[in-house]
Amino acid sequence: AATCANCHGTNGHARGDMKPLAGMSADKMLAALADFKSGAQPSTIMGQIAKGYTDEQAKLIAGFFAAQPAKK
Repeated sequence: AATCANCHGTNGHARGDMKPLAGMSADKMLAALADFKSGAQPSTIMGQIAKGYTDEQAKLIAGFFAAQPAKK
């Protein structure tokens, strides 16, 4: 999940216009990653990043961010 911090912030607490990942359900994140990976969701960089993860790695990443407390 360290790669995600470059854009989505440490522990998923994004700044600015970037989408926060902290507290997002694992299922929702896995669906989003699958959409980026397949090209169903257009992107500038996320499609390439998502293609670099195995299904198991994506599950671990989604679980990590789901366990992080959402910023209030």
